[in-house]
Amino acid sequence: MAYENILFEVKDNVGILTINRPKVLNALNPKTLDEIEDVIDRISEENLARVLVITGAGDKAFVAGADISEFPKMNSLQARLFAKKGQDIFFKIEELPIPVIACVNGYALGGGCELAMSCDFIYASEKARFGQPEINLGIIPGFGGTQRLARLVGRAKAKEICMTGMQLSALEAKELGLVAQVFKPEELIDKTMEVAKSMANKAMVALRAIKEVINKGLEIDLRTGCALEAEAFATSFSSEDAKEGATAFLEKRKPVFKGSLIN
Repeated sequence: MAYENILFEVKDNVGILTINRPKVLNALNPKTLDEIEDVIDRISEENLARVLVITGAGDKAFVAGADISEFPKMNSLQARLFAKKGQDIFFKIEELPIPVIACVNGYALGGGCELAMSCDFIYASEKARFGQPEINLGIIPGFGGTQRLARLVGRAKAKEICMTGMQLSALEAKELGLVAQVFKPEELIDKTMEVAKSMANKAMVALRAIKEVINKGLEIDLRTGCALEAEAFATSFSSEDAKEGATAFLEKRKPVFKGSLIN
């Protein structure tokens, strides 16, 4: 697929997916969602990268939301299908077996906030703003915002954010646990890539297991979650990288992890 609305490249085993519609603050329309899905599918099927970074073009927005110009044309059935399309793609991001970092350089509102929350964690510029302002359009979040936000910041705060349409600064979002780290705008991409490259050199089986166990564990009781962890812990010992990690530690050298997601 030739991309019109996104950019994608791989550097040092790190995939960089950039939403590239700066004139409309990188708003998500159906075509853009299709292109994002194509990249996610390619990464999953072709092992194109060991870590993925998602960001937005320009210095104003990560993604300012869904493309509102599409809304007046939609009936209820079309709106349902649009919501399901976004949700399905964001679940693919959440379930991608490699780490995914949202590099939020500006507005992350509506669908943009929902996209960022589907990533494993968020690094944000000091200029970033987060929110679910759909209430101001007379609608509600449709790409998983009510559900992921409540899981990240708690039920009451999620209700306040969604019911008032308020926006959070990057520092406020960090205090709530929505954002992992905040950087100066000029440092954001370099700091994000530094972490991404570091993770790209770690054991892939272990990274995959950590992501899967934490995601699944949040949906079940503690004892069952710990049992899930024990199984993943045991499975990780069968990987080449587990042997390399222990050997390197005993030999007092830096490990060189070369294993794939499945060994």
